[in-house]
Parts: sequence; C-alpha cells; structure tokens
Amino acid sequence: MLTDYHNHLETGTLTLEYLTKFTDMAKQKGIEHFGISEHAYHFYQTADILSNPWVEERRYYDMSDYVNLFQEAWKQNIDVKMSIEMDYTPGKHGEMEKFIKTYDFDYVIGSIHWVDTFGIDLAEFKHEWDRRDLFDTYRKYFDQVVTLAQSNLFDIVGHLDLVKIFKYVPEDEEFLLEQYERATDALANSKTCVEISTAGLRKPVGQLYPDKRLLQKCFDKKIPIVLSSDAHFPEHVGADFDQAIALAKEVGYEKIMTFSKGKRTEYTIG
Repeated sequence: MLTDYHNHLETGTLTLEYLTKFTDMAKQKGIEHFGISEHAYHFYQTADILSNPWVEERRYYDMSDYVNLFQEAWKQNIDVKMSIEMDYTPGKHGEMEKFIKTYDFDYVIGSIHWVDTFGIDLAEFKHEWDRRDLFDTYRKYFDQVVTLAQSNLFDIVGHLDLVKIFKYVPEDEEFLLEQYERATDALANSKTCVEISTAGLRKPVGQLYPDKRLLQKCFDKKIPIVLSSDAHFPEHVGADFDQAIALAKEVGYEKIMTFSKGKRTEYTIG
C-alpha cells in the first residue's frame, strides 16, 4: 500500500481537468490512496484563523467551490481524498476546530509555516534567518509542534522538521535532540500521524522530512506514518518514494496509515 496525502492544486485551477492530472499520475505510480490538501489560508472561510499581508494576497478560494470539485470527481468515480492543510495557529484552537468540523474531510493535515510573523519556508522571508537567533526560532517552532499535537485536531502533521528547509540547522546536537524528544512525546500522546515527505529533496536542504533521528524517535514511540510528496505540480506526485520507503524501513516501520472519512486503517508499506 502506498499513500500520497499531501498535494496542492494552487498552481493550477480548482477544476476536474487539472485534478485528474494529479490522480492520473498517482495511478501511474501505483499510489492507492491519494488526496488533495489545499492550503487553508487560500479560503475566505479561514480569515479568522490566520491573517497577515502575505496570506491576504493569496486568499482567493471559497470552500463551496472546493467541496463541489470533490463531489464532481466522486460522481465520475475518481478516487481522491478531500483534505486541507491548515497552518497551525496558536490561540486559534476554537476557530480551527469549528472550520475542520464544518467539512467532511477524509483527514486533516496540520503544518507549521509561521513562527510569530516569520514565514520560515518562504523565499521572501529568507533574509530573516540571518537576523534571528537560530536556537530561539527552533525552540519556538517545536513549541508549536507540541501544542499542535496536544490540540488533537489533526490527523497528520505536515513536514515535521520543515524548519530546516534553508539549511539553517543548529550544530548543537543535544539541543536538536531535545526538540525532537519533546515533539515526539507530544505526538505519541495524540492521534496525529507523521508524514515522510519527499518535498525536502526538492528544497535547498535536499533531505527528506523528517530527519532520520527524528523519525527513529517516532518509530520508537509508535507514532504512525503516511507517505507524502507535497506535490504542487502533477509531475511531483509520488516523487522519490523509493527514498521515503527506504527510510521508513531503515528505522523499523513496516506499516502505513490510511484514511477515509476519518476512519483509519493500517496496511503494510509498499
């Protein structure tokens, strides 16, 4: 069994024609469970959850159009899961929960892209890495991983160590492992799965998410996994899954989680 649960239509259109380019690629790659998880900040209905100038320039979708797209796909017997990738926003648990419960998602991804007003993975903000304290940014990032897990709002945490995207990584291994430890402690006490994402291979860091040491802690604490490509273009669906599967098996994983309308089923990987 293979999954690819983290994918985006934002570089194209919310149309069946564009969606099928993704689902056709998933079929070619032998991916049995495929889902679209558009960024929640694009939708007018999330304005009370996350709002800043960068986001507001990119808020142009309505959830009714999104839901209708999936209903149209299902009528055509296109096997695709409906999801959302939500920016976990501290202090907005009630608003996030209300939004999540309003729609019949197959699963929900929670991700961290912002540390205060710092868009950690955005090219427009890259200069901030040299202006900020690296340890402070990492500590605040993993603070959010902990509270994301404790919220128990999400089925999957996206790209768990996205904070390394531009290769700004503390050389103090003890500090790094401390962040990994507390993050996985929180995840182990939640319903949240971890994705092995191949997107990092296409980013400056050139590595899978998460780091092998972090994934090992996930395995040791029995945190379930899924596989994801975080494709923003059809050709990236299922990209480099051989590396993701190899890493999963290297740390000990043999099973992968699947979702359907919130129901979870575990299968053997590959």
